[in-house]
Amino acid sequence: MKAENNENTIVAADARAGQGGSSTTGYTMRLLWPGSRSGGYPGIDRMTSKIEKTSNASPAFTASDVTPVPIASVVSKAPELLSPATVPFQDMAGQLLFLGTGTSVGVPVVGCRCQTCTSDDPRNNRTRTSVILGLPEGTLLIDTTPDLRTQLLRERIGSVDAVLYTHDHVDHVYGLDDIRPLCYHVRRPMRVFCEERVEKRICRAFDYAFETTPVLGGGLPKIAFERITDQAFDLLGTRVIPLRLGHGVFDVLGFRFGGLAYCTDTNRIPAETWPLLEGLDTLILDCLRPSPHPTHFSVPEAIAVALQVNARRTFLTHLSHEIDHATISAALPAGVELAYDGLSVSLGRG
Repeated sequence: MKAENNENTIVAADARAGQGGSSTTGYTMRLLWPGSRSGGYPGIDRMTSKIEKTSNASPAFTASDVTPVPIASVVSKAPELLSPATVPFQDMAGQLLFLGTGTSVGVPVVGCRCQTCTSDDPRNNRTRTSVILGLPEGTLLIDTTPDLRTQLLRERIGSVDAVLYTHDHVDHVYGLDDIRPLCYHVRRPMRVFCEERVEKRICRAFDYAFETTPVLGGGLPKIAFERITDQAFDLLGTRVIPLRLGHGVFDVLGFRFGGLAYCTDTNRIPAETWPLLEGLDTLILDCLRPSPHPTHFSVPEAIAVALQVNARRTFLTHLSHEIDHATISAALPAGVELAYDGLSVSLGRG
């Protein structure tokens, strides 16, 4: 019997006996999902799964060998799969959430047995640095780390309306492919705000997403670039002020949202940026380790910047395994704190 093209049908193969006294059982399952014949998602419209067991030679199966089974008879056996989740997505309105607070290799570090990497303190478990903000007109993700999928699942983030990039280093860009399911849900490309250098890096690293004739058979991240400079712009109902920062020999961006400034991956604040940091309520600042580093602030340097900015609260991020949360926290001045994965702060002031 020919396989039916009904989009609510699971097609399963019959078992056939082999030739010459030997037996071979083959199974082929083709899942035709609702929407697969009309306006489904590119790359997942035809999802197939094959399981084959072979002993000796046997004839191959074709579509004419399968018998359709109504999908209702299958899913009715597991009604719990159809029930809505009891745990809702996190409400991000008016909040900034630290998705990650670790350095480029994360903490624990692979192969390391130091006290921080083997600590039982969950605040010493740091994925790569990123934050997400609940703005008046949607959710804004800053940077796409290689840990992005894990971070979004861990924090129950169900949607992202735009992505904003600080710079083009691997630990801040290379999780971009994980936006694919977010695009599927809203059926539109993701708005990506970045400088020209970051856009070029993305186009090189994810060249398969920008081919003139994309190769079929896999999902692609759908991206709509919107170029930014160091000039202020409006995004999701909020005025965003780019903050030029030095990151070793690299020029990167931080961002100010009202009374909050986000300044990761930096060891130098240019003279023209200092006035843009006046009157802050909350400063989020790079701080790699206790000793100096050529591209990141050390603990003493970060404290000095925090005291000069004089924000009500300063959170240190991009932390290495040389920073044990409890030990370093005890040595920080009032108003300066170590951030940790999952920490949420209000965007309400300023």
